[in-house]
Order: sequence, then C-alpha cells, then structure tokens
Amino acid sequence: MMTLLSDWALLANAALMPHLTMAPILLPLIAACLLLLLGDRRHHRKATLALAATLANLAIALFLMLGVHMEAAQPHAFGVYLPSNWDVPFGIVLVLDHLSALMLVVAAVVALMAVLFSLARWHKAGAHFHVLLQLQIMGLNGAFLTGDLFNLFVFFEVMLAASYGLLLHGSGPARVKAGLHYLSINLVASSLFLVGAALIYGVTGTLNMADLAARIPLVAASDRALLHVGCSILALAFLAKAACWPLNFWLAPAYTAASAPSAAVFALLTKVGVYVLMRLSTLLFSASAGASAGFGQGWLLWGGMATLSFGAIGMLSAQRPARLASFAVIVSSGTLMAVLGFARPELSAGALYYLPVSTFAVAAFFLLAELMDRSRNPSPQAPRAPEDEEDHLPFALAEQELAREGNLDEDEERLVGRAIPAATALLGLAFICCTLLVAGLPPLASFVAKFAMLSALLQTSAAAGGIASSAWLFLSLLIAAGLLALIALSRTGIRFFWTPVDRCPPSLQLFEYAPIVMLIALCGAMTWHAEGFLRYANTTAELLYSPQRYIDAVLSARPLLTPTNAERLRASTPPEPQP
Repeated sequence: MMTLLSDWALLANAALMPHLTMAPILLPLIAACLLLLLGDRRHHRKATLALAATLANLAIALFLMLGVHMEAAQPHAFGVYLPSNWDVPFGIVLVLDHLSALMLVVAAVVALMAVLFSLARWHKAGAHFHVLLQLQIMGLNGAFLTGDLFNLFVFFEVMLAASYGLLLHGSGPARVKAGLHYLSINLVASSLFLVGAALIYGVTGTLNMADLAARIPLVAASDRALLHVGCSILALAFLAKAACWPLNFWLAPAYTAASAPSAAVFALLTKVGVYVLMRLSTLLFSASAGASAGFGQGWLLWGGMATLSFGAIGMLSAQRPARLASFAVIVSSGTLMAVLGFARPELSAGALYYLPVSTFAVAAFFLLAELMDRSRNPSPQAPRAPEDEEDHLPFALAEQELAREGNLDEDEERLVGRAIPAATALLGLAFICCTLLVAGLPPLASFVAKFAMLSALLQTSAAAGGIASSAWLFLSLLIAAGLLALIALSRTGIRFFWTPVDRCPPSLQLFEYAPIVMLIALCGAMTWHAEGFLRYANTTAELLYSPQRYIDAVLSARPLLTPTNAERLRASTPPEPQP
C-alpha cells in the first residue's frame, strides 16, 4: 500500500511540478487583485481572503519542497517552467530546485505568521495592508524562482515597491523619516542593479543565469575585466540588500520603525540578497568558470565577518527590543555571507540549516517586541506609533521605584513571593525562547546549526592541512556574537520583566501570541528533527556546488509544440480547387 502511495505521489508530482512552479507567483497576484476589489471597509472579508491565500501559498510551497526532495536523484529534480513557451535563453524561465523550494517555504511561513498577527489590530491601521503583503509575497516568490537577471530585477522592484508601503503602514513621523532613507537607498541599489546587468549583457550577450554560467568560461581575456566590473556593481546592489557592512546603516532605523508584522516580513528581505549572492556565486564562479573561478569569495568572507561583528556590537548597544531584533538580522546575514565566502559545501549545509532557524527566530522576536513595548506603554486604542525616545540608562533606573530594604509590600512587610500575571509569564517564556534562538544557545536549533557550521569548518580545515587564520577568526566571532547577544538580551529581559513595579499586566490577544508560539514551536520541531533537516541542507549544498546539473536542466528545457499562426490559418482556409 505504501509503495502504491509513493508511486502515485511521484507520478502526481511529475505531472504537476512544472505547472505549480508558476503558482507561488500567480496566487498572491490574484489575491491582491481580489482584495483591491473588496474596498477599504470590508475588513473581515479581506482578512479571510488574505489568510486563505497565505495558507494556500504555504501548502503549495510545501508540496514543491517535498517534490524536489523526493526526486533529488532524478534528472527532472529541477522544475523548469517556460511561461512564455519560448526557447531558452530567449524567453522567461522559472527554475525550482532545493534552494528555491526552501526559500519559498521560509517566506510562506513568515508571511502566514505576519498575517495572523495583523488580524488583531494592525491590518486596520492603514489602507491596503493585505494587498501590499500579497504583492510582497509575489515579489519574494518570483525572486526565488526566476532563472534570469532581467526578471530578477522585475520581481526585486515589485518586492521593494510593496515594502515601501508596508514600512509606512500605520503612519507616524518616525516611519516617514525611516521610509525616506529606505527609499533612497533602494533606488540607488536598483540603479546599480541595472548598470551591472547592462555590463554583463554587453560582455556575454545573455541574462539567463544558466546560459551565463555556460558562457563565462568562454569570455575573452580582454573582456573579462569588464565582466568582473559588471558583476561587482551587481553584487553591490545585493550586498546593500543583504545588510553587508558598511552598506547596512539604513536597516536598524527602518526595521525598528516598521509595524510588527511588516518588520517580521522584512526579516525575509535581507535573505533575498543572501539568496542571490549564494545563487550567483556558486553558479557563475564555480571551479569550471575558468579565469573567473572563485571571483568575489574573499570579499564575501571578510565582508561577512565585518557584518557579523557590527551586528553583535549593535545588539550590545541597543536598548529597545525592536532595535535588538534589527541588529539580530544583521548578525544572521553576516554569518551567512561569511560562510558563503569559505565556499565549502559541508559548511554551507550548516548555514542552510541556520538560515530558516534564524529567520523564524528574528520574525518571532519582532512580533514579541511589539507586545513588550505595549506592556511598557499600554494603549487600548489604535496601534501606537513608534516614539523618537532614546533610552540612556540600561535599566531605566530613573523610572523605577525599587525598595531599599528588601522585597517589601505597601505596608513595609517583607514578601516571600508574588504571583506573576499570566500574560507577563507568557511574554517572559517567549522572550526566553527567543533569547536562546537568537544567541544560539542549547538546546534549540540555532545551537545545532552553529555547531554544525563550526564542526564542518574545523574538520575541512584540518583535512586541508591546517586551520587557517580566517577560520579561527570566524569561529571566534561566531562565539563572541552569541555571547554579546546573550548579554544584550538578558539586560533587556531584566529591564522589562524583572525591575518594573506597579505596572499593569499587558493584554494579549490570541492572534498576537499564537504566531510567536508557532514560530518558536517550529524552531523546536527543527531541533527535534534536526537530522532530516540537515540531510535536506546537505543535498541542497551539494547541488549548489555542482552547478552543471542546474545548467543542463535549464538549457535542455524545450517549449511545448503548438501550432503556429500560419498552421492555424492553413487549417481554417479551404483548399483551392484544382484546375
């Protein structure tokens, strides 16, 4: 019976996979159009439709991920779809592999949690929240699936245009100020993208990623410097998006000012930059790229370690929970870029396991930060806009009224203990779990991911004849970043959950707390089933560093044979009578 079910699943997957590759782009686009037709006041119907579309997006992403994993050893493990039905490399091409399927699932999970959290209050704080979020999902999914640089730019712009509206959602001077900076930086990044793509096309004559990888070894020596300049300019656009130091000065103010569900989705935007860098570096500059092999790896390695250091110091200096989460995003991106710079499949496998864990942890922390800020400044009305205040004392001692002679009550009698309100206890438990995940402490999945990365780094370095200084430096930075994150988060936890007195317990809604619990539970499930997830990550890393299968799958794709217009006209015209 199980064999029959498995065979049926394989047949269904082989039949549906090419067409379902388009579904993650079409579904949110159609949902956004329907949401626009509903108007601004039908909040319940819009929320229901948005939730249904996001759930369907997650189901499709999981099906695609299961399909590529079941057929990892088959020639058609890559889902190549030609929407325009033109020959490669002239037409649009969508490519589904292990990496893009993983990113689709991560994006779908975070988007679903953001929608759930917004149902409590945030989706009514401004116009078209669900429309913008669906367009954001469309841009993200398209960026993960596209197989050419031109359409990558298109989906990149769709994603950024939606993020501008999501950043300003809820209004307020802090969001407008951060939004102007965010808009300016991304417009510059988009311009760099176009310049870099134009230079690459001028040298190679193609923008299809697989075709580009096949042509790079054949580039003339006189044109190779221009090719590298174009690739460097293109990389700058994605390094800025991936929050690489010193191009990440915009991230903390923008993400801190954004509303909680928007900030949770923004945790995915930096992963788009990391994904593109990972895709292009392993595809275009592999060992078979001739004189361009390994181009840019040193910049990724040292830039990633500088980003990791900057993010860790930023966490230590931050006081507000949302700002802590913003610097945690930078730490995560720096770790992934540094691992990519080592260009070792075993190390990259641990990083691919770390990528979803860190994204889920930071998204949960952004949602939790909203509830923690509200517990300090309760507001039963509309969502509170972020304040422009600065916390000058690490524990805000000026606001506390601490007893001088022990733990006393109002009658100056010593207390043995006091009951903790349930809402405060729930927030505290969620904060402890987020602390363990962000700092990479045992027993949760982020510790497993860091342990996998460090053990792979030491083993491969020792097998190569000795551990290089860059490996020791990365190991030290990764451990130090976890220590600094633990110090910063512990300080924030003491400030919010320990020292306050005479503070009313916060009011929690199910739609606000449930997404945080589900994200943390998902990280717990990834810990419990770490072997299976690491196996998928190892397969993904092996395919990334063996790009010929990707190239062959894309370049061998053929459009469906359909009758041309001339054949249709001949078929509809009656034959002329013979004399």
